Amino acid sequence: MDHAADALRTDLMTITRYVLNEQSKHPESRGDFTILLSHIVLGCKFVCSSVNKAGLAKLIGLAGETNVQGEEQKKLDVLSNDVFVKALVSSGRTCILVSEEDEEATFVEPALRGRYCVVFDPLDGSSNIDCGVSIGTIFGVYMVKDFTEPTLDQALQPGKNMVAAGYCMYGSSCTLVLSTGSGVNGFTLDPSLGEFILTHPDIKIPKKGKIYSVNEGNAKNWDGPTAKYVENCKFPKEGSSPKSLRYIGSMVADVHRTLLYGGIFLYPADKKSPSGKLRVLYEVFPMSFLMEQAGGQAFTGKERVKTCFLPVVV
Repeated sequence: MDHAADALRTDLMTITRYVLNEQSKHPESRGDFTILLSHIVLGCKFVCSSVNKAGLAKLIGLAGETNVQGEEQKKLDVLSNDVFVKALVSSGRTCILVSEEDEEATFVEPALRGRYCVVFDPLDGSSNIDCGVSIGTIFGVYMVKDFTEPTLDQALQPGKNMVAAGYCMYGSSCTLVLSTGSGVNGFTLDPSLGEFILTHPDIKIPKKGKIYSVNEGNAKNWDGPTAKYVENCKFPKEGSSPKSLRYIGSMVADVHRTLLYGGIFLYPADKKSPSGKLRVLYEVFPMSFLMEQAGGQAFTGKERVKTCFLPVVV
C-alpha cells in the first residue's frame, strides 16, 4: 500500500487555505481580501447548487424583466444577482458593486463599507441555461482609496488597476479560477466536502494552440482584417495545419478552454455592433487580467485591453 501517495491525497489545498497562505506572505495584510473572497466563494457555491437543481426548482425560463443591456432576464440571472449582492454587502469589505443585471451601481451603506469595489456578471451565458450548457460567474476587484464617500468614477477604472479577478464555471464540475496578481490557479468544488480544492495550480496558457473560437455566424459583418485572420485559421497559406473551430457561446466556458488548451478566443466588433458586444468592465477586464496572468495576451484589436479607459456609462 502506497502510504506516501495516500498522505498526499489527504493533504488538500482548499481555496481558503491557499488564500490564507498568500495572506501570510504580506505581514501588513489585515485579512480584508480573504474575508471578501470567502463571501464570493459562498455565492459561487449557492449559485452552483441552484444551477444543478434549476429544472426541479422551476428556475429555468424567463423572469419577465430585462437587464441594463436590454436582454431578457432568466430566473437564475435574477436569483444569482441577488445572492452575490447580498453576499458582497454582508462581507463588510465592499463599498461599490457593479452588476450586469442592475441599471445602477450599488453603494453599500456606511456601516458596512470596506475598501473594495467588485464588478461582476452574476451569470454569464444565461441564454444557455435551458439547454444545460456550461455557464458561469465573472468578477473583478478594485481597490478604492476613499471608500468613506464612494463615487461611480471609482468603479470606472482601467483594467490595469484591477487587483484580483476570477470566474466560476458551472458545468460537468464547478471550477473556480482565480488570480490575485501572482499567477492563476484553478479550484474544483468537491461536493462531498463542500470545499473548493486546488486542482489546477499555476495555470499557464500554452504558447501555441490549435483552436480558434469565434461566432462565425457574424462573419458577413466583420471588417477585412478580422475576416482575413479567421480565413487564415481555416486555410493557412504557409503549409501549416488548419486550426480547429470550437465555440460554445458562453464566454466563461470558451475562455476556460483557451486557458487550458491554448489558441484564441475572439468576439470582434462588426457592422451591427461597432463597439463590440462584450462588456468591458465586468467581462473583458477580468478575463484579460486572467489571460495576462497566465502568460497570454488580450487586445481590443488596436491596443492592450487593460490600458483602456471606460466611457462614462457602464
